Amino acid sequence: MKQDIQERKDIEHLVNEFYEKVKKDDLLSGYFAHVNWEKHLPLMYSFWENTLMFTGGYFGNPLKSHQNFHKFKPLNEELFARWLELFVESIDELFEGEKADLAKQRAMSISTVMLMKIVQHVGQQQ
Repeated sequence: MKQDIQERKDIEHLVNEFYEKVKKDDLLSGYFAHVNWEKHLPLMYSFWENTLMFTGGYFGNPLKSHQNFHKFKPLNEELFARWLELFVESIDELFEGEKADLAKQRAMSISTVMLMKIVQHVGQQQ
């Protein structure tokens, strides 16, 4: 039986495994080719730790970051679907339980909101 996500080291493990998949993914890897991983990974650890454990340790604005990125390299529904698929797959491979389920729910919500506010919103403006 797998353990649930319990602490930051579990989140770090999840995020690391997820991004290893992303780096190898034909669809997503190009979008992450120029990421500074030394900066990005700690931000993602803090984001997901705050998202799942309400630590208050993340102060960024992921929507704004993705909106700005979209201006230079457009995002689309297929990318968001693949991101979600790989994230859920990573969770399911490593964990099970209440926090794991919450992580999947939050990932779906985040993906949906980002898609609506970035891709679909831009399409409506044109």
